[in-house]
Order: sequence, then structure tokens, then C-alpha cells
Amino acid sequence: MRASVQLTAQHVHEVDGQDPTGPEPAVITAVGEGAGTTHTVARLRAQLERVQGHRLDAPVLPVHPALASLLPGGGLRPGAAYSLPRSTSVLLALLAQPSQSGSWCGVIGMPRLGAEAAERLGVDLSRLVLIPDPGARWLAVTSTVAEVLPVVAVRPAGRAADGEIARLAARLRDRGAVLLVQGPWPQAEAVLEVGEPAWEGVGRGHGYLSGREVTITASSRRWPRSRRTRVMLPDAAGHISVAPERMRRVEAVPQSGETFRSDASYSDRAPDRVSVPERIALPDRMRRVG
Repeated sequence: MRASVQLTAQHVHEVDGQDPTGPEPAVITAVGEGAGTTHTVARLRAQLERVQGHRLDAPVLPVHPALASLLPGGGLRPGAAYSLPRSTSVLLALLAQPSQSGSWCGVIGMPRLGAEAAERLGVDLSRLVLIPDPGARWLAVTSTVAEVLPVVAVRPAGRAADGEIARLAARLRDRGAVLLVQGPWPQAEAVLEVGEPAWEGVGRGHGYLSGREVTITASSRRWPRSRRTRVMLPDAAGHISVAPERMRRVEAVPQSGETFRSDASYSDRAPDRVSVPERIALPDRMRRVG
């Protein structure tokens, strides 16, 4: 198993003397015919990028195909924040592809996160930095780590002031870092939730657990409706994968004036009431005695 980097809050020092808002977006000015239109488009583009918090043409960091449909743009947008449930499996599944593609990832305020579990879900431990106990200044530590690492995950240890959150958002936009927060977060690019867990591998009271199937729901200000998908987290191999399609039992729906037959060829579960048009003669040995 590869080794990961683990730091304490004393090793992290905030960088002073830098403007967290970053430089103003450059405005492109053309010369010649149509220069005024080009200047206007560039100015509007810069304003839109500043409001949305990321460059419109910035590539997204890759995620597992099972999670791509749940994120705007199909990946993690640089400069954006994401609100996650308190599920370590979901967090590690999101960190796996960025770390494998060469991006350094930092995890702050999660002392129980296991390196072995992270590696099993695909996280490259050689590009993982752990800060288990950031102390009371967890937000300042997060802001400092975002200066140097492209992906930062944090479990907040308390409530942060609106001004501090705004300064962190400005730093994320300036550095192009991605913030993954376990818990609610204002102006999140997407909010992920986990529900409907179902374990596999257990038979009729015995067996070994081989996987867990969950439903992940994503809501975003960029979508009119929430999106949801069913994934294996983990699957039999310990990784994340798309849940297999389940065959649903088709039950016959009677038409007006139609009744179900009582034989077992129609369904494996007999209906509550069965209309019998005529009296059925039973053999003597099946008649009720009494």
C-alpha cells in the first residue's frame, strides 16, 4: 500500500500579502471592424465568469462514470464548492479519478478516514494529504490548503461566518481549486444526498456481505429538476460501479368487468379476491369434514 502525506495544523501557515480576490479578468479588445462588439462580448463574459465563480471554458476534473451524470459538466468544476453527505464512501469515490489523473487531494478534519479504504476505492495515496485535526481554525487551514492543492475536502468543525466563507470562495476562484464539504454549504455547485441503502450477499439469514447499493440524488441551481442514479458503493470488488438493472415483476391489471383466474400460471401471488363464475365440484377427499 502506498503511503499518504499526513500533516498537522502547525505545518499549515496562511499566506499573507496576497489579494484573495485575484486579478481582474482580462478583457480582449479587437482592432478593426467589429471591435466594439468583441469588446462588449468579452466584458460580459468576464462579468459572467466572476458571478458564476469559474471560467466558462475551464475543463472539469474527471470523476467516475457512475457519478458523472450527477455533476454539472460531468465533473468537478475548478473554483466551485460541492455539498456532500457525511459518507466517506461518496467522498473517496469523488477523489479517486482526480488523484489518478495527477491532481493532489487534501482531506481536512476527518481523523477516522482510513488510507486502506481510500486506496481500495481508487484513491492514489501518493497524491493524498491528510490533516486529521485542523483545530478551531479549520476554515483558515482549508483556505491555505486550497492555495496549493487543486482538490480539498473538509468536514467543518463548526459554523463559519459569511465573510470568511466569501473569502474562501474568492480564493477557490483565484486558484481554481475544488472544495468538497461534508455538510451544507452556501452557493454550492451541486448538493449530493445518499439514501435507500440495500446490502447484497446475505441469503436467508446467512452469508457474506458482497456489496451495497445506494441511491445518490443530486440537485443543482443549473438544473430544473434533481437527478438520481443507483450505484454500487462498494461493489463486490470494493469499488464503485453502476448498479445493475433490476427486473420488475409485471402484474396483470384487470380490465373493466374482467376477473383474474385462480390458477398459478398468471402470477406467483394469488389476488386477494377471485370471482368464480360457477360452482366448482371438489373431490370427496378435499371436502371439509365437520
